[in-house]
Amino acid sequence: MTISENEIVTRNENVVAREVGGETVLLDLEAGTYFGLNAVGGAIWTALEDGPRTLADLCSLVASTFDAPDDVIESDIKALISDLQANGLVA
Repeated sequence: MTISENEIVTRNENVVAREVGGETVLLDLEAGTYFGLNAVGGAIWTALEDGPRTLADLCSLVASTFDAPDDVIESDIKALISDLQANGLVA
């Protein structure tokens, strides 16, 4: 699936999150499955608490917080969002 920079990302309301041991752990209440996020993924998940965001918004957030080239940030976020979508954690 190709994700555009204007695509809106929103969290699934049936997912709860907690920080455990330096990572964010997501629990899909419907499926009963867990999913772990590193610091960058956790920052993205936290940003989505305030409501839907575009991919471009999420890239800007990560670029302002973490030191990495823009193309790497965009590629990594697209991969994360695709994975989260595949697991029903975001829409």
